Amino acid sequence: MSLVKTVVRSPALVVAEQLRCELERLGVSADVHEGDGLALLSVWVHLVVWCERGPEGWRYRWWTGRVSQRSGRWVYTGCRAVAVKTAAQRIAARYAELRRVPSSSSLPW
Repeated sequence: MSLVKTVVRSPALVVAEQLRCELERLGVSADVHEGDGLALLSVWVHLVVWCERGPEGWRYRWWTGRVSQRSGRWVYTGCRAVAVKTAAQRIAARYAELRRVPSSSSLPW
């Protein structure tokens, strides 16, 4: 009798890995971390992508680099996970922007 272990991957990990693969295709490396129903992609200083379930399904969310003048809070943007290629292109553009500017000058404080 043979026992086969079935590995069940969380949906958060699946969408995170899809994005990681698209980013890699664009020349951007990222580390995936998963837990508690969501996953994070660590791309660069000030560029962490959240893979989370929202009201309309799975989505990616990351900081734009801007701070709201009205509230003083960080401004985030996002993209639905079904548009993984679009998300990867936008994240790769943000990555390129961060690489051009020394990290200390991109801090809002």
